[in-house]
Amino acid sequence: MKATEIRDLTKDDIAARIRELEEERFRLNFRSATEPLEEPLRLRAIRRDIARLKTVLREKTNG
Repeated sequence: MKATEIRDLTKDDIAARIRELEEERFRLNFRSATEPLEEPLRLRAIRRDIARLKTVLREKTNG
C-alpha cells in the first residue's frame, strides 16, 4: 500500500486497517513458529505497511 493511497483514507479507516494487519501479522508469526510459511516475505511487507499507516495517522493527528 502506497503512502498516497493511505493519505486518501480517513483516520478511522487507517486505524481499522492497522488492526487488520496486526491481526494478520500475529497469525503469521504464530504459524511460522509451527510450520514454514509459503510467503515468508509477507511478514516484512505487513510490518512495513503497518509502519506506513501509523506514520500517516500520526501526520493527520498532529496536523
